[in-house]
Amino acid sequence: MTIRLLSTSDYDSIFELWGHTKGMALRNFDDSREGIAKFIQKNPDSNFIAEIGNEIVGVILCGIDGRRGYLYHASVKEEYRGQGIGTELVNKVLDVLKSKGIKKAGLLVKKDNIIGNEFWLAKGWNKRDELLYYSLNLD
Repeated sequence: MTIRLLSTSDYDSIFELWGHTKGMALRNFDDSREGIAKFIQKNPDSNFIAEIGNEIVGVILCGIDGRRGYLYHASVKEEYRGQGIGTELVNKVLDVLKSKGIKKAGLLVKKDNIIGNEFWLAKGWNKRDELLYYSLNLD
């Protein structure tokens, strides 16, 4: 397995992977080809894919706002789970954050995404029950 930076040319493969990932929340613009290209442009060195041969088997996005890193759309193909691929992708992102002096990272997981929630808890992430998340669509 190799891990490399995500490229806009990987879009079709990663979008297909996300589409087959139970519990993945996708948005029309944010996760469109244009939206992901914009995200990669703003965060060129913190988004990765895992490949086995020529097959993309995992992906993770990370945006940095100068204070914190935010992880998005971490996913590993179902048949490759349990092999440490997700852990390696997360560790790659955390190494980038540390190298930039970022001291804290966050992520969102849907409540009903049991596999995702179990993964993050097993990796030592803290569930925050005291917060409410608000959003506003500007489109």
